Amino acid sequence: MTAFVRDHWYVAAYGHEIGRELFSRTVLGEPLVFYRSTDGVVVALADRCVHRRYPLSESRLDGDTIVCGYHGFTYDSAGTCVFVPGQARIPRTARVQAYPVVERDSFVWVWIGDPDRADDSLIPRAPWLADPAYTTVCGMEPLAARYGLLVDNLLDLSHETYLHGGYIGTPEVAATPITTEVDEDAGIIRVSRRMADAECPPFYAKSTGIDGRITRWQDIEYHPPCLYLLHSRVAPAGVLPQADGSDPNGFHVEVVYAITPETEHSTHDFWAVARDFALDDEGVSEFLRESNRTVVLQDVRALDILERVIQTEPEGYQELSINIDAGGLAARRILRRMAQA
Repeated sequence: MTAFVRDHWYVAAYGHEIGRELFSRTVLGEPLVFYRSTDGVVVALADRCVHRRYPLSESRLDGDTIVCGYHGFTYDSAGTCVFVPGQARIPRTARVQAYPVVERDSFVWVWIGDPDRADDSLIPRAPWLADPAYTTVCGMEPLAARYGLLVDNLLDLSHETYLHGGYIGTPEVAATPITTEVDEDAGIIRVSRRMADAECPPFYAKSTGIDGRITRWQDIEYHPPCLYLLHSRVAPAGVLPQADGSDPNGFHVEVVYAITPETEHSTHDFWAVARDFALDDEGVSEFLRESNRTVVLQDVRALDILERVIQTEPEGYQELSINIDAGGLAARRILRRMAQA
């Protein structure tokens, strides 16, 4: 069984996904319904009428209230029932749960656990996604696998060489050793791979226009349980940042994954790619959108297969781990600790 970290913020949607139409999504096994109130604020309620459990997402909005499409029970944005058909008295228990919601960095974050502990200062940041100095492409793919498999996948990028060859992977990714740092107090895992002289994969060659070999940096920053950041830098081989830290000759890509468990065996895989070059070039945007989605779908296929394999394993099966797994093993340890807490 996969243990969830419930007292935490998770990405439920991109802000552009939620408007004046009822929108449903399951997070940590909880079916939720979302909508924007008439003043633009995102509302999240349990997607189940208290009367006969009809999904509120299959109902309709009336102003800022949801009218259940089965028997007409009507709920305000706080989840309180304000109308019951056929009687004036509204039962005291006629309410559905409302969930804390925050919009930040283009994401809609929802808190599934104890609402009294919902401190929005705990939301990890991905500021590039809303920064005019960057251009972003994004998407979400459903994963029929537990979220821990996606965490493992993203913290060990050596698989790029084998699973994503022809898109983002080159031989140097798997061949280059990593450094791993674990900040136990902050609960942040960092994994870095610096390639001084590497083949330029099509993902970067076609988007940056670099012709020839490159200096390539991959600096991962994972904030368990929900947010993964890959700070990627590419430049012609031998071109490094300047002594003052500025980097006018480098190309910078911020790859963001929001990892949101849907159920014990399924995951919402939100992905975004923000770049600081060719900002107005729609051709580059379309290329990166389609290329990254292809890479994500390659991961989805592999992890869906792996989930099916794991579910057939005998109890106590032991896997082998090596140096490249240091970040993933640290993530497992921190996630277990957070879930138990």
